[in-house]
Amino acid sequence: MKIEELKYGICRLDDTDIIPFELLLLADPSRDDVEDYLHRGICFVYKTDEIVGIYVLIKTRPNTMELVNVAVKENMQGKGIGKRLVLHAISMARKEGAKTLEIGTGNSSLQQLALYQKCGFRIIGVDKDFFTRHYEEEIVENGIMCRDMIRLSMDLL
Repeated sequence: MKIEELKYGICRLDDTDIIPFELLLLADPSRDDVEDYLHRGICFVYKTDEIVGIYVLIKTRPNTMELVNVAVKENMQGKGIGKRLVLHAISMARKEGAKTLEIGTGNSSLQQLALYQKCGFRIIGVDKDFFTRHYEEEIVENGIMCRDMIRLSMDLL
């Protein structure tokens, strides 16, 4: 379904649709990384009168997918859109046949950590210094330097 046809809700981003990079870059400041996983993944958007949310699903290994770049426009945050996107991603990963869904977020991403756990994800590890190794510019959220990637996972069985 083309984005123009959808009045409200979540739909897959079509190859002919304009990619909302301003949203994608909210969740990942590296345009190169964003373009890489857009090319490898399936992108979904949440639309009201405009696109206000987005996520990408990537197949990482047999039976495993990763949810990346969950983002909601700043003025629309706190309205349940992020939760709807995560729950939709879980449903889509199941439909794609995945048995495991993974997600990673920064140690300073306190609201995201809470959201993912409320949706059923469990912390499985920490990739120490991930953000300081992979990003040139310092990332600070909630007054905390973002250094480590917190890895979470969910069994979809």
